Amino acid sequence: MRTLAIDIETYSSVDLIKSGVYAYTCAPDFKVLLLAYAFDHEPVNIIDIASGEQIPPNIISVMKSEDIIKTAFNAQFERVCLSRHLNINLKPNSWQCTAVQASMIGLPHSLEDVAKVLRLEQQKLKEGKDLIRLFSKPNKNDSRNMPKDYLDKWQLFKNYCIRDVEVERAIRQKLLRFQIPEREKAIFILDQEINDRGLQVDMCLTRQAIDIEKQHSEQAMGKAQKITGLDNPNSVKQLKEWLYENGVEADNLSKETVSQLIDETSGNIAKLLKLRQQLSKTSVKKYEAIERSVCPDGRVRGLLKFYGANRTGRWAGRLVQVQNLPQNKLDDLSLARELVKEGRLSDIEIFYESTPVVLSELIRTAFVPSKNHRFIVADFSAIEARVVAWLAGEVWVLDTFRDGKGIYEATAARMYGIPEDTIVKGNPNYDYRQKGKQAVLACGYQGGVGALKAMGADISEDDMKCLVYAWRAANPNIVKFWYAAEKAAKQAIKDKTVVNCGNVKFSYESGILFIELPSGRRLAYIKPRLEIDPRFNRECITYEGIDQKSWTRLNTYGGKLVENIVQATARDILAESMLNIDRAGYRIVMHCHDEIITDTPIGFGSVDEVCEIMSKPPKWAKDLPLSAEGFECEYYKKG
Repeated sequence: MRTLAIDIETYSSVDLIKSGVYAYTCAPDFKVLLLAYAFDHEPVNIIDIASGEQIPPNIISVMKSEDIIKTAFNAQFERVCLSRHLNINLKPNSWQCTAVQASMIGLPHSLEDVAKVLRLEQQKLKEGKDLIRLFSKPNKNDSRNMPKDYLDKWQLFKNYCIRDVEVERAIRQKLLRFQIPEREKAIFILDQEINDRGLQVDMCLTRQAIDIEKQHSEQAMGKAQKITGLDNPNSVKQLKEWLYENGVEADNLSKETVSQLIDETSGNIAKLLKLRQQLSKTSVKKYEAIERSVCPDGRVRGLLKFYGANRTGRWAGRLVQVQNLPQNKLDDLSLARELVKEGRLSDIEIFYESTPVVLSELIRTAFVPSKNHRFIVADFSAIEARVVAWLAGEVWVLDTFRDGKGIYEATAARMYGIPEDTIVKGNPNYDYRQKGKQAVLACGYQGGVGALKAMGADISEDDMKCLVYAWRAANPNIVKFWYAAEKAAKQAIKDKTVVNCGNVKFSYESGILFIELPSGRRLAYIKPRLEIDPRFNRECITYEGIDQKSWTRLNTYGGKLVENIVQATARDILAESMLNIDRAGYRIVMHCHDEIITDTPIGFGSVDEVCEIMSKPPKWAKDLPLSAEGFECEYYKKG
């Protein structure tokens, strides 16, 4: 099958990073400026659309054809932009993304960084960023720079576009041995369809929430100014000076410090600090993100990035960051929504203790079904606890799930030697349930006191140590799995061989440590080495990867490898369920961690059917006990 490599340069007054490609292309002034393309190994051609050249009919036909593969780095951008430019729906079926192919072997997310890491002969042109600012974005006075105004630089821009095709093709050639598996291609296509479909939003709620926050902030600022006499009581410097003059010394005004000072003060100082809390709470940023990224039809698209986490292959959130939406704990969400939609700030302040908290908890509810549809929301129950027990052969945990018992109660009973049926509300032993929960959530990946602290365990450090020891004693096979995984990885690196570890496989190939999951997908760790960790004076595994957006050498250990394996396996189970739910006729509009949200016509389908599909394990994990729970709703919320 022939392959067409593509790169484009575009213009839009909408900010691509803040608003996403779908809103970007919906701007009235959106234009494709340049199109560079090359078939297979042929020379790269450039079409100067901005200067009046047209895309040849044969190239448009190729774009539409499903018999010719189109490739690009971050192919979603090219496909969506060209769909808009040509006014046709270019389906994702025949598109492949080199960025995904690179991510699957642990490489960075940008074309420039991948080319550097691979040490390609051809690299991106360094002038690119300046040229994009010059031709692809509006000036400060909202005017455009045209090709005729900067002929020399325009030629450089054309060269830059051509070079990107050459670099993308070179990367693809370099990665020929590491093709995207057919299963992942199917999941990628579904992902693109979900992103294209988008999610309806309640723009009345969104805009009113932004307006109410503005009103509330102005009122809070006025009250703070009245108390302090300061021009800007939101200034850390000014406020610290005022506090000092009133007998309160604060090194900083972090969230934790302000909360502590509120408990230690009274009167106007406590009132001022509470106002400070309100002024610093960012309850509307996600509403603003919705407003920036919404398309003219009222839908937000492109919320999830396929293979966004290249250590596990899990999706990453984009734009509104739906993977870290605030919980909703208000007693009556519908009442709160109506008050906000009607702009009734005074009533909100009467009924609720904190306006910012109300707005924060309503963010989920800004996502609504299409007309004459309802959401079906379903998520896996304790998926990671099930998967780690299945991989490690921790039979009692699997039996607990198969019997439909509570894992927190069963864990606590086993840890502390108490009858499981006494860990119920009203019985003194019920307090042990919280310890079982903390242990399950914190200890499964070789976590200790630090992991318990990170999840907010409110017990002494000695009690934390006892809890960790008790959990490990109750789960000996999971503990063995940590050390077996580390030993297998080290052996694979040292001997450049293949090592089996339960139903996962470690291997060394072309300077990469691969971990083959039960699904057949592989995790990748580039340029692994065995080195002495000076902190512990022991041999550890290091590899090259992304840390805080920079490419560096990282280290890992058994528990971390197991965490990657478990989360990646859970991701594969989610992806398998998404494919099955899609085949059953449900339209998935979003998924978040282990949860799937479908936009389903009233009268079609059911929660039970969706949960039944999700509870059926894939063929490669037939004996894994899965369970899903769900509900229907008229706006998105946490059940």
